[in-house]
Amino acid sequence: MTVTFESVSLKRELLDNLKNIGFTAMTPIQARALPLTLQGKDIIAKAQTGSGKTAAFGLHILQQLQVKRFRVQSLVLCPTRELSQQVSKELRTLARMLHNVKILTLTGGQGWERQFHSLRHGAHIVVGTPGRLLGHLEKGTLSLEDLQHLVLDEADRMLDMGFEEEVNKIISHCPKKRQTLLFSATYPKDIQSISEAHQVDPVYIEAEETKQHQDIEQRVFAVTEETRIDILEQLLLHYQPSSALVFCQMKRQVHDLAIALQERGFEALPIHGDLEQSEREEMWLQFANHSCPLLIATDVAARGLDVKELPLVVNYNISEDPEVHVHRIGRTGRAGNKGLALSLVSSSELRLLRAVEALTGESLTVEQAENLETKGKLPAQGSHRTIVIFAGKKHKLRPGDILGALTKDAGLPGADVGKIDIFPTRSYVAIHRRSVKQAYNHLRKGKMKNRHYNVNILRSV
Repeated sequence: MTVTFESVSLKRELLDNLKNIGFTAMTPIQARALPLTLQGKDIIAKAQTGSGKTAAFGLHILQQLQVKRFRVQSLVLCPTRELSQQVSKELRTLARMLHNVKILTLTGGQGWERQFHSLRHGAHIVVGTPGRLLGHLEKGTLSLEDLQHLVLDEADRMLDMGFEEEVNKIISHCPKKRQTLLFSATYPKDIQSISEAHQVDPVYIEAEETKQHQDIEQRVFAVTEETRIDILEQLLLHYQPSSALVFCQMKRQVHDLAIALQERGFEALPIHGDLEQSEREEMWLQFANHSCPLLIATDVAARGLDVKELPLVVNYNISEDPEVHVHRIGRTGRAGNKGLALSLVSSSELRLLRAVEALTGESLTVEQAENLETKGKLPAQGSHRTIVIFAGKKHKLRPGDILGALTKDAGLPGADVGKIDIFPTRSYVAIHRRSVKQAYNHLRKGKMKNRHYNVNILRSV
């Protein structure tokens, strides 16, 4: 049954804005969460990335916001800088028709002085990562004495990343009388513990029951520890995916597998928590813009990262948690596309496979990869390469400036210019392989906005 936003008590400005941005019917998590939060209840919401959870808590925060009271009334904790920026952006979109709402993002990678200055001018809503938020609280530059709403977004990921101590310290700075909203993709024991410690009579809600993904074909292949990488190579050569996300259990395994695949001729990049933030961003960018077809990742590193069209997910190791397995394979087969999920399972991992079957109600047959024909001898390459320009938002650089320099000035076909990402001090543009040299030479020698900028081509391996 369709539930509209008109069915809950929201300000007319919020409803009009929702209509303008094309939000009419609520997603399942919004339909379950909003009525409860508006009643002032604490909730634990089990919701995946892309389920509409930001609006589920954001609309409630904005509904209760006292704009004339220029104090921090709501705090949203996020595990990563990327998610913090994404949440802030969505909140600003939702608040578009409310006058003078100030939303401040506090994360690492930004100068302290700039954040001090912003905090001195006040804010209504603060979104940020645990480390930087705790730093401001301990320095006395951030006060939460007027806080009414605390949101823990992707709480399971924050705990996975080792932020439990920081989260508890931040909560100790919050008033005891507040509303606490906890959102998590999975529900391990640690989440239950943090809920018991910091929530009052929380209501547990779930966006939808875990079910079999109808648009995803699952295949399981038998391996031993000695044959695991050989069978992965055989599967990649058989299916020849344009892109694939390969999940491993451990950070060290991610690193080792990426190197091993590179040695076998594959373009593969690792992404895990030990990498610097800028390195993770560049790895993800190259995967998302088709510069590198294989991304090897841990569950923690891949959470919050979204690709609209992902033809293949590979479980190099099957997850110890069947819910995590379902979350992994749910990254393919989206938006009406068919998806494929492959799992490599040794005899000692069969119990984990049975746990997945019990959760999903789907029977999975273990196959022998030797029966598959290898379609190609050469691993697939990324269709694009990524050029980094050492200038960004701080230099007033816009996507149109880069596109114009490449198509009008350098003469590249528009179809050869892919995704453009602009950051504060760097910009990234994906260029089709056939035009990379031409694009690089022009950007290196030419001008944008009457200035020369340094450029480089990122290595895809």
